[in-house]
Amino acid sequence: MITYRIELDDLHAHLYRVTLTIPAPAAAQRFSLPVWIPGSYLVREFARHLSGLEARQGRRRVVLTQIDKASWQADCAGQSPLVVTCRVYAFDTSVRAAFLDAHRGFFNGTSLCLRVDGRDAEPHRLELGTLPRGWQVATSLRPAGDAGSSTAHRLFEAADYDELVDHPVEIGPFWRGTFEAHGVPHELVVAGALPNVDTDRLLADTQRICETEIAFWHGADATARDVPFDRYVFLLNCVDDGYGGLEHRASTALIASRRDLPMRRVNALAAADPPSDGYATLLGLISHEYFHTWNVKRLMPREFAPYDYTRENYTELLWFFEGFTSYYDDLLLRRAGLIDDARYLGSLGKTITQVLNAPGRHVQSVAQASFDAWVKYYRSDENTPNATISYYTKGSLVALSLDLALRVQGSGASARRRHLDEVMRRLWERTWQRAASASPGALTEADIEAVLREVAGQRAADAIGQRLSDAVHGTADLPLRELLAPFGVSWRVQPATLAQRLGLKASEGAFTGVKVTHVLRGGAAERAGVAAGDELLAVDGWRLRRLDDALRVIDGQRASTLLISRDQRLHSLPLRLPPANEVPGSVTLSIDPTSSRGAIALRRAWLDG
Repeated sequence: MITYRIELDDLHAHLYRVTLTIPAPAAAQRFSLPVWIPGSYLVREFARHLSGLEARQGRRRVVLTQIDKASWQADCAGQSPLVVTCRVYAFDTSVRAAFLDAHRGFFNGTSLCLRVDGRDAEPHRLELGTLPRGWQVATSLRPAGDAGSSTAHRLFEAADYDELVDHPVEIGPFWRGTFEAHGVPHELVVAGALPNVDTDRLLADTQRICETEIAFWHGADATARDVPFDRYVFLLNCVDDGYGGLEHRASTALIASRRDLPMRRVNALAAADPPSDGYATLLGLISHEYFHTWNVKRLMPREFAPYDYTRENYTELLWFFEGFTSYYDDLLLRRAGLIDDARYLGSLGKTITQVLNAPGRHVQSVAQASFDAWVKYYRSDENTPNATISYYTKGSLVALSLDLALRVQGSGASARRRHLDEVMRRLWERTWQRAASASPGALTEADIEAVLREVAGQRAADAIGQRLSDAVHGTADLPLRELLAPFGVSWRVQPATLAQRLGLKASEGAFTGVKVTHVLRGGAAERAGVAAGDELLAVDGWRLRRLDDALRVIDGQRASTLLISRDQRLHSLPLRLPPANEVPGSVTLSIDPTSSRGAIALRRAWLDG
């Protein structure tokens, strides 16, 4: 069995010590560290944090030859175990890598565990070394030790390397709570939270999300036997300012701002307040990552079966695996009763605005955005809004458009199954639950289209297939306003803000002033010659402290003079501000109070599920 011992080598230097033992190694045994972690599509070069790599067979020191940036070869003699040791620097507070200090430890196996070439399919074991007093361990890895032994909480096993590195490990003095959803044990771990956090509410709300999503995939009567995991763990790290998550097969690593967690109420008998914006966003993150347990960890792009840890794994399907998951994260919060119609539609309006305000939506399709994720999505710069579109946001609107288009077709009993929920369930049943192939759950766009056409029915199959193709491979705007109208949802466009009228994004600060971060293609700022990095100093001789100060000075009937600072030089630029009604503003969605009975029925079926 391939074994790893992970020791906390130096808390203050943020160093883990990793010992890998390989029984019966090959004469020229190769091993490597992954260059990326599944779920985060960027080559992150985890090997840059390795140091002091050594190898031995018994007392004999083994010569190591580095093959490339993340691979080595050991020249072994005989079949005695090869023992490889190294230190790993761990000071990344994100969910993607590893962290260690005197208060907390966390790691993904892709950052610490060298992969033994040719031995991926063998059982793997992981052992944690001695921990500081009061520290606990949380992971969804399967325990390997005797339940009564002193090391039971520090010894784990996996069927293969893929399983080993798909279960992050949290260590430290954290809070832990448990619940069951449809008979499946769940665990919520919270590290770094303020002492007055309302953990009872957080735990109860997380349980409602899990119950709703299990019912979504497997039906309201689902039991533990239907669910594709026997235990699930949420690992939530609270920081001063941060947000993010990374999905795994039976757990997720989350990061959130402390201020976004719910606080205990003085009067425990009073009704709970509606979730704050920050807390609703956190619940949406929990919903998103949990939905991934089905959609990307089991259903997955065919190109990911199996993962290649040595390089980029390209796919055009992230619009489905991330975008459709983004569509369902808030919708399932609404169905769980954790947000109301107004908040859900408000969030949807913000997503629509975000997409419509990105000039890159006419440059790049979501299929292209998926393929280019490795070089564009995680490497955003000042030109990103002009050249790209997010497969998360536009992908979620593709899902919305397909769902609404399916729901308005037909009538009677058959119509009750014409919706995107049914598409997702059939994909699950046919490609994972009933699959007998070596790669269950592996999907292509053709698989998705086939099920979509089937659910749409014979009359509408061609139209829905064309709608999918146009939405995924085209760059035209989606007809969302027309699709929402039969559901009694009003679409209003608010007057454009000054930033929208100028076609720029800027940061503001007492010491930094108004600093341009992005100049949008075809906008007034671009025509004037404004560039990212410019500081906007004055308009028509009047000093700017905030961008909106310009509204007091600019006359829309004539050109103004904009004074900027660029590379220590002052420049005067001619600026003509277009009228607010000529520039798209923010989209707001709301319930139409005059909705017909048919519209109300459609809306209830959509939002209630």
